[in-house]
Amino acid sequence: MEFTLKNQDATSAILSVNIQEADYSALVEKQLKNFRQKANIPGFRPGMVPMGLIKKQYGTAVKAEEINKLLQTKIFEYIRENKIDMLGEPLPIESQQAGINMAEDKEFTFEFEIALAPKFDATLDKNDKLAYYRIQPTDEMIEGQVNAYAQRCGEYKKVDSFENGDMLKGTLTESVEDGIVVRDAVMMPSYMKNDDQKALFAGAKVNDVVTFNPSVAFDNNEAELSSLLKVEKGEVAAHNGEFTFTVTEITRFVASELNQTVFDAAFGKDVVTNEADFRAKIAEQFEARFEVESDYKLLLDVRAYLTEKLGKFEYNESILRRVMEGNRAEGAEAVSDEDFQKSLNELTWHLIKEQLARKFEIKVDDNDVLNVAKAATRDQFAQYGMANVPEDLLENYAKDMLKQDRTREALVNRAVDVKLIEAIKGAVTLNEEKISVEDFNKKVSENA
Repeated sequence: MEFTLKNQDATSAILSVNIQEADYSALVEKQLKNFRQKANIPGFRPGMVPMGLIKKQYGTAVKAEEINKLLQTKIFEYIRENKIDMLGEPLPIESQQAGINMAEDKEFTFEFEIALAPKFDATLDKNDKLAYYRIQPTDEMIEGQVNAYAQRCGEYKKVDSFENGDMLKGTLTESVEDGIVVRDAVMMPSYMKNDDQKALFAGAKVNDVVTFNPSVAFDNNEAELSSLLKVEKGEVAAHNGEFTFTVTEITRFVASELNQTVFDAAFGKDVVTNEADFRAKIAEQFEARFEVESDYKLLLDVRAYLTEKLGKFEYNESILRRVMEGNRAEGAEAVSDEDFQKSLNELTWHLIKEQLARKFEIKVDDNDVLNVAKAATRDQFAQYGMANVPEDLLENYAKDMLKQDRTREALVNRAVDVKLIEAIKGAVTLNEEKISVEDFNKKVSENA
């Protein structure tokens, strides 16, 4: 096989591939022999069909298929080995191939259009000054997390007077002759849908008797009423009148005081030993979580900065549009001008980011990807106030995430971004600025 690459201009080239009979004949012969072994033709035993008949029936189709497979393999080998910066994929020049006679010809020349990547030099050094935002948690955020930890170490206590959120235990009696009686019935009036019914329990004390209508209180919810009244769902409608509830016990969940038990549960034994350090540690926790957002914003700013610095890239839009159209799902709408332009913008950033990764010698291995998966898992636990998650649990969750192909691909890209961001932070001059969550979100929206 012979390859000839001729640049048309800075954005495209013509790749010519000449294929001789010697390049494909053995492949065709092998495939025809396979056909002969499997062919089921009346009058011939399996494997005994004359090769001449096989060639007559299948020769041209097999020849075309093997040449096409050979083309696909060798073209991409040539492009890779010669380090041709191609965008998309080679597109056959149909007018040139129209005259090819696959049945009769033995030597073939195929021509393809190739879109070439633009030439540019993306550089970042200490002369490049970029903002880096240190997001500060609000007092309300810290207080909310303090309360969450205190709640987690809280306990149920018996009290004398009902307040919203308390749990009541008592005897529930239907106000009709031979009505339902449920002893040790348990309910939380705060879950009632009707505010007037809920208000009947305000300030109730042990041994008080409260008259209410469960059907009205729970908005005729069959599941809730069936559970409360201890009857089948189909029987609920027959008990839609008033009931009395004799209070025998009131239980309240009380958050823990801020003590060493809470501190240890949140961050491990003796990591913090007083409330001031506890709040400071929570603030650090928020700031560490926010650093991911700050890094993301930095990458957005680098994209905007370099895109402007390098100027508009020149592409062969005709070839790229044909590539995009060819990759459309069957039945999908044609690529609009707006979507095409967005794709070019994304392509520009992709090329810039790839070049930066090469210059910074960014390499990602399985351990890097696992660490990114663990960080994502740790953040998920942190959102539920679980800061001190065992390492083996994090690793098990992370490995489960990596079993999903799409998730793994996203995490690999994230691992590249993590290393690239760190390289960028070391290369440029960062002007650090403390910023509120609200103001930071406004700045991110400006990049959208």
